[in-house]
Amino acid sequence: MNQANAYNAYKNNEVMAASRNKLVLMLYDGAIKNLKLAEIAMRENKIETTNNYLKKTQDIIAEFMATLDFEQGGEIANNLYQLYEYMYHKLIRANIDKDSQSVVEVRGYMEELRETWAQI
Repeated sequence: MNQANAYNAYKNNEVMAASRNKLVLMLYDGAIKNLKLAEIAMRENKIETTNNYLKKTQDIIAEFMATLDFEQGGEIANNLYQLYEYMYHKLIRANIDKDSQSVVEVRGYMEELRETWAQI
């Protein structure tokens, strides 16, 4: 088994064995990482790379939106949905306009949400 396959197997096992809370933190970490990489790609004028990182983050946000439990979460779930929707559309505009400030704004929200989730 080569090094890349070993790493992928390790990451797969880490995900499969993780608790729900850990999975949520991993998703936030992935979104934050992708946003940081998108910021770098924007500075370097790498349009396709920027697009890929922003789309990965949008996929994570869409997953958060799809898995909200509105029955148990009530108003909190509704507020989170609105925030996720805002961030999702903000990233679409950031991608079209190549607006790094919007990416920084969304990353800030993601970092706050991750920190909050880590305290649960």
